[in-house]
Amino acid sequence: MTEVPEAAAVGPPPAAAAERPTVLAVDGLNTRFDTPEGEVCAVNDVSFRVREGETVGIVGESGSGKSQVFMSVMGLLAANGRATGSVKFRDQEILGMPPQKLNRIRGAHMSMIFQDPMTSLNPYLTVSRQMTEVLVQHKGMGESDAEKRSVEMLDLVRIPEAKRRIRMYPHEFSGGMRQRVMIAIALLCQPDMLIADEPTTALDVTVQAQILELMHDLKTELNTAIVLITHDLGVIAGLSDRVLVMYAGNIVERGAVREIFYGPQHPYTEGLLKSMPRLTGTEQTELPSIPGQPPNLQHLPSGCNFRPRCAYAFDRCRVEEPAQRDIGPGRAKACHLDAL
Repeated sequence: MTEVPEAAAVGPPPAAAAERPTVLAVDGLNTRFDTPEGEVCAVNDVSFRVREGETVGIVGESGSGKSQVFMSVMGLLAANGRATGSVKFRDQEILGMPPQKLNRIRGAHMSMIFQDPMTSLNPYLTVSRQMTEVLVQHKGMGESDAEKRSVEMLDLVRIPEAKRRIRMYPHEFSGGMRQRVMIAIALLCQPDMLIADEPTTALDVTVQAQILELMHDLKTELNTAIVLITHDLGVIAGLSDRVLVMYAGNIVERGAVREIFYGPQHPYTEGLLKSMPRLTGTEQTELPSIPGQPPNLQHLPSGCNFRPRCAYAFDRCRVEEPAQRDIGPGRAKACHLDAL
């Protein structure tokens, strides 16, 4: 059993998510980018569900494809990117939907928070202007009602003196406060789903905890489905109900957060957990790490993508790519091993 560090006490216990209505259904999603050096296979045959009122954590190293999954979902791929498969939001196919039609869903029903608020907030516009135009565009509100609603949302995300500070510019806020402003903007229209891409990366530990507590409260109060994209397993442990572990564009393991943390069944998941710092007193002086580097997505290795870095690899791993298979209720992995 993999030890869970005290700093990432796993919770909350998983709810009966399967009984809740599905907000997002992704099936067979593939994302490719054309580059001068060749085609990049960023996302490979990814399928999953996100249901009302649950938080799904997407974890993996940089370059694992976790952000590109949701850039594909949101229709925000770079010009050289293309996505195929199926993405249904509330049973409506949105992959390949014309931008004008997709804009009615983005912001109003499905919002995304990016990891660096300074690149998402317009430095030349006040927070008031950036918030009210969302409500004017998506909800048809007048300026006065939109500003009142914006102040209420800033209060909800715990911006002190919201009525005064809404007149300020982004550079007049601290990093943590700018992130709260981004969350407030994303939640203005009370979307069914909130996608948070590394929402705490640039913040200090204290502010990280405050942002995660805030997101948990919002999920509870508004029944919002949350997708949390991060490389930080401590963040996943504190907020998620279910976890998808991604490597080289593939989902290699999925399951309830407690099952993943206390009984990982893929060598990559095990490696990620072992590489987390512990607060428990041990004589260990060197932090374990996964050897090697993630593969080049233009030249993936034969067989299992994780094979060159895997301590458990055997002959079959060299020639056959493992298919994802069920290993228990709500659990699956893509690995030839029966068990770790």
